[in-house]
Amino acid sequence: MFVYILTNKTKSTLYIGVTNDLQRRLYEHKTGLGSSNSFTSKYKCHFLVYFEEYGTPKEAITREKELKKWRREKKNNLIEKENPTWEFLNIDGD
Repeated sequence: MFVYILTNKTKSTLYIGVTNDLQRRLYEHKTGLGSSNSFTSKYKCHFLVYFEEYGTPKEAITREKELKKWRREKKNNLIEKENPTWEFLNIDGD
């Protein structure tokens, strides 16, 4: 299970999600599969900048809920700890 953070090209918007298949979920966000009116489609959040892996769905969902409550500055610090330059970790985000 994965908790992940996506952003847009300008890195002005963050999206936090959870999935059991990160590659598939990134593809779904990129292509809009499942919901064309989604947050990630509206704000073009297709670029992976951070992720964590967990052993169980419960752990991942708990962490996702925790991160979603954080202020933007704390989320930025978390990303920058592992990815200081905010490199897009998925090559085909656009």
